[in-house]
Amino acid sequence: MTTLALVMKWLLGVLFVAAGLNHFRTPDFYVKIMPPYLPWHYEMVLISGVFEILGGVGLLIPRFTVPAAWGLIALLVAVFPANLHMALHTEQYPDIPPAVLWGRLPLQAVLIAWAYWFTRK
Repeated sequence: MTTLALVMKWLLGVLFVAAGLNHFRTPDFYVKIMPPYLPWHYEMVLISGVFEILGGVGLLIPRFTVPAAWGLIALLVAVFPANLHMALHTEQYPDIPPAVLWGRLPLQAVLIAWAYWFTRK
């Protein structure tokens, strides 16, 4: 693995671990941004946090890099509808600038591509 790939893998892993831990530090923030059509808001926040942490850590363990990368891709695809809902209903999230809500959508494509990079040995 090149130095660049190793640095990028660690950056992505740490990013997801930090994001997942944040679900436990500030769950109320995430509960507030859950779309109304989803059930069990608090539980979903915690579950997604666990999978972000597991994916980030798994990415850093060579034996689990490929399945963890696929898991992170699945997670990003799974949360995309909620992010799209937020962008389409900015009035429901007045504390978050609309540009941020819309900017998250292409960012998810970047994160998916970044994780996909590690699905290949």
